Amino acid sequence: MNDPGFLTAEFFDARDAVQVKYEMVRAVLVDGQSVTAAAAAFGYSRQTYYQAAAALAEGGLDGLVAAKPGPRAGHKLTGEILAWAEQQLAGDPALKPADLVEPIEQRFGVRVHPRSIERAVARIREHSKSR
Repeated sequence: MNDPGFLTAEFFDARDAVQVKYEMVRAVLVDGQSVTAAAAAFGYSRQTYYQAAAALAEGGLDGLVAAKPGPRAGHKLTGEILAWAEQQLAGDPALKPADLVEPIEQRFGVRVHPRSIERAVARIREHSKSR
């Protein structure tokens, strides 16, 4: 980072990625800097500049906030697996979601944590109640 504003002004925080990316885009659009010069001055690549500019145009400042990494939902527990699990649990009231780990692995070839099954089944049951 070698942008003069971030080096001299107390207002600017070089650790704030949203502010840095915003100022990088602003430097190009308002100050007329080249993309290459602005990206270098703010410590980013040209590709990152274009991604930031698109995110800013699409979502405003919220578009510059980094999303949490990782899966957003249970990606192993497909609808087919959940339907089967729900059917098994409905057929045997003594059966617990954790008891389905091995049968799911044998039948579908997917190893799932017992707590993942419990959460998914609870979501299904909660969704059914709210209807």
